[in-house]
Amino acid sequence: MAGLWILGLLLCIAALPVLLIYLWFRTRRFPMPASWFLLSLLAGAFSLLIAALLQGLFSRTAGYGGGGFSSGNGMGTLLFTVFIRIALTEETGRVVALGLLFRIARTGVLPLVPSDARRAGFGKETRGLGALPQAFGGAIGLVAGLGFALIESASYGAADMLIALLRAFTAAPLHGACGARIGMGLGGFTAGPYRALGRFLSAVILHGMYNLMVLNPGIPPILPILIAFSALFTAMHRIHGHSPEGYPL
Repeated sequence: MAGLWILGLLLCIAALPVLLIYLWFRTRRFPMPASWFLLSLLAGAFSLLIAALLQGLFSRTAGYGGGGFSSGNGMGTLLFTVFIRIALTEETGRVVALGLLFRIARTGVLPLVPSDARRAGFGKETRGLGALPQAFGGAIGLVAGLGFALIESASYGAADMLIALLRAFTAAPLHGACGARIGMGLGGFTAGPYRALGRFLSAVILHGMYNLMVLNPGIPPILPILIAFSALFTAMHRIHGHSPEGYPL
């Protein structure tokens, strides 16, 4: 019974950033139905699975533990680990998961805006992406990033609950910010494929730099935290800037 209480507490701690973003959407009246919020969380969990598979593939092909070029303890190994084996695989997993969400969006099976927003005249074209490609992409990417962090933080917290609490306010903003960049890139891919690629690369670089600073004992821990929150607030501002005109966010 105690194990269930601990598991529940871990999930509550890890879910704090998700709750805060959900409240931000509601208080700012962002037109995102609850169904898409939940789907985005599931996409985040799915992207974690994809990243784990890609990381396992890198471990086998790049020579981890087998004397390959990535084995050892040098700077090259560290850079490969933080930028390729971690950042690139996790952001690629996000691209795949969010790409599937966009395919669902284009089918029109689920409306992209809540019923009250449609009654107000926004998002009348509910089949396809309608008028919300950038804002919609950034929003689902942000939530998917937090869904990724929720599962990851809970798994780390199984060994130490303090880790789950720390990651809820350190790694979660980073994953949310990177997810928003990926989502906005996918949302505007047709109009600007090179900009979409740039957003993907910026997410990989931001993610890798964060990991590099976290692993470097000579860098004050507050610095990567400030960078993660700065990136998150920037992503939220961009979602705000691409919201439908006249619809308050």
